[in-house]
Amino acid sequence: MSMTDPIADFLTRVRNAIHAAHETVDIPASKLKSELARILAEQGYIDSFEVVPEPDGGAGQLLQIRLKYTEDRRSAITGLRRVSRPGRRTYVDAKHIPKVLGGMGTAIVSTSHGCDDRPRRSRRGRRRRGPGAGLVS
Repeated sequence: MSMTDPIADFLTRVRNAIHAAHETVDIPASKLKSELARILAEQGYIDSFEVVPEPDGGAGQLLQIRLKYTEDRRSAITGLRRVSRPGRRTYVDAKHIPKVLGGMGTAIVSTSHGCDDRPRRSRRGRRRRGPGAGLVS
């Protein structure tokens, strides 16, 4: 069965694992999902991730994400939202990249050079380079 929106599936699986207080979550792997996980790990929202072979010798690989919690079992991720959907694509130019949580959150965008996060310190550099992007989450 084909999946129409693998990014939404990725975000939903992470959200569900957080609500159920799981330590890890397994997601079917792809290059885009690995890049999303890399950005979440770099920003400190998850502990780690790795690509592992499918158990029982199945085809494909799994992306195993280790979620991050505080000592009182609250997740480091407070919210995940898919902005650009297959039915409604959202594109932004470099000057109009939205701030998330007043600049304290992270917006992930898909550019012609791959996925990228836009923390405050790199916003100015991205604006100088100029290309726009599709807003992922």
